[in-house]
Amino acid sequence: MLELVYPNIYCNKIPLPRNPLKTLNSYIVVSPDRNLIIDTGFNQPECEEALFSGLAELGLDLTKTDVLLTHLHSDHTGLASLLEQKGARIYAGAKESIAIRKMNGAKSWNWMGEIATLFGLDEYNITVNDHPGYRYRPLPLANCIPLSEGDQLRYGDYTFSIVDIPGHTPGQIGLYEAKHQLFFCGDHILASITPNITFWDFEQDSLAQYFSSLRKVEAMQIDWLFTAHREIVRDHKTRINQLIGHHEKRLAEIMHILGDEKKNASQVAALMHWEIRAKNWQEFPKAQKWFATGEAAAHLEYLFNTGQIQRTTTAGTMYYQLNG
Repeated sequence: MLELVYPNIYCNKIPLPRNPLKTLNSYIVVSPDRNLIIDTGFNQPECEEALFSGLAELGLDLTKTDVLLTHLHSDHTGLASLLEQKGARIYAGAKESIAIRKMNGAKSWNWMGEIATLFGLDEYNITVNDHPGYRYRPLPLANCIPLSEGDQLRYGDYTFSIVDIPGHTPGQIGLYEAKHQLFFCGDHILASITPNITFWDFEQDSLAQYFSSLRKVEAMQIDWLFTAHREIVRDHKTRINQLIGHHEKRLAEIMHILGDEKKNASQVAALMHWEIRAKNWQEFPKAQKWFATGEAAAHLEYLFNTGQIQRTTTAGTMYYQLNG
């Protein structure tokens, strides 16, 4: 479904079948010289049909079109290779561009099996094939042009500056248009749901990065914040403080869950409160167990890195417990 959301800027709502996110907001900036598509949808027939139907409605020439991938998740990158094959030029953040080009290879997903063991997911027989990011990943790209903070892209009356906003993923970027105070933020800020903040590796603290990126965006002058899912945000400062408050409550909840016992990340996730249509942890779909455990791990690592809890590893599984 195509909707004009700002002069020469359209939102193409791409359905995400059997996914709680429901739709992706793929934005299209139209100009006389070159056009810009921001994010694509899964590599899935329903997404492909919606994406190309919207582009056809606008009569876009893909040989005169750029595609900006805000981050590596497959609901944002899945159709990039098809657009490239039709003549579009693909951009992503410097860190994400490397990861996106590797996404089609099974070896690049091996780390997820290691994470399953580390965080106690082995008992649920979860494999990488249960992850929608793997199932609906893009086909290989010939090229993915890296962008760094401060780089600019111009389309008609709009000049977009690249802003690094890691947290949701290690190298997510946003596009800021200072003249009109527009910001395309991918999954960094969402209006009515909270972005998933997950564990990536021990080299970075995802939640600490996310808090820092939120404060960075809070200081920006933004009138229209174009999110990748659900509603557009008009008051980004209020929403940012709500998101920070949400994660602070999560941290307190996890401290309470740990109590006097050591627990692995999946055991903690099983006791956390989630907005999902499942009676209990056992009824969680496998993919949602992945996401919930990853988020629990990110919060546990934040608590560890700030000296509030300790961790030990037994038989390849990591356990966390309160200090003392």
